[in-house]
Amino acid sequence: MSMILSASVVRVRDGLPLSASTDYEQSTGMQECRKYFKMLAKKLSQLPDRCTLKTGQYNINFISSLGVSYMMLCTENYPSVLAFCFLDELQKEFITTYNMMKTNTAIRPYCFIEFDNFIQRTKQRYNNTRSLSTKMNLADMQTEIKLRPPYQISVSELGSANGFAHVSVGEYKGTGKISAAPHQHLEPVTLPGIVSFVLSLLCGALNLIRGFHAIESLLQNEGEDFSYVIAFFLGTAACLYQCYLFVYYTGWRNAKSFLTFGLICLCNMYLYELRNLWQLFFHVTVGAFSTLQIRLRQPQGKSPDYNV
Repeated sequence: MSMILSASVVRVRDGLPLSASTDYEQSTGMQECRKYFKMLAKKLSQLPDRCTLKTGQYNINFISSLGVSYMMLCTENYPSVLAFCFLDELQKEFITTYNMMKTNTAIRPYCFIEFDNFIQRTKQRYNNTRSLSTKMNLADMQTEIKLRPPYQISVSELGSANGFAHVSVGEYKGTGKISAAPHQHLEPVTLPGIVSFVLSLLCGALNLIRGFHAIESLLQNEGEDFSYVIAFFLGTAACLYQCYLFVYYTGWRNAKSFLTFGLICLCNMYLYELRNLWQLFFHVTVGAFSTLQIRLRQPQGKSPDYNV
């Protein structure tokens, strides 16, 4: 019989289950699928936003959006169009019911378990395909799946020791290829982080303006020291690089941020004669504050196995 068996809502960055249907069967095949659910949940951040895993007599489909993934288990003969319509309906309702702040700050598994009521009602509707097909216009989803079909995950890929490292690299456009190895995601931006980013840009702009003024002074007075121009532009580069380190993950990120802060301090020490104490204090303080925010905004870690 063609039907949806189970569904879950999972946070993408760490695989934390937010809600799930509670009527799991205990057959051997279903228990095996529970393992696949857990393995997929750990790899959601590495996968495209629409995927299908075929596991013999069952299929696992999921879509991801705004940091949340919607997963479902169905029999192998359940129509793909209906499966993704079902997931799309879960997604719309979840986004309407819960804001991103709640999902990002959730710390315990199944903290939105009340959403299970909607999952159950929707699952019952989609399992009655005769009445459902007369009430829905599936043309849009059929067109979308045709233009951008879900990425097909194989069981061998999922169970490999190194994850998806051996999957062929290519630009993912829904044609069955995974994009190049994804970059490491950083934790969500905080208000102090935004302030440090803006202040670093401001310091960089001030250094750049003073650098151009130093060039003008150098052209007008041959006795001017060209090293001041270099110091101003190095200060600009250091401030902009701090902004880059705050936004993007790179290797040795913390060490680079401390070295950049050191460069800012050296530049301001050299420019001691051209700046008053308040200006020096402002530039050094902003550099230290930005370094701290870079240190605090760490890569997203993985939570423990929550038995998704």
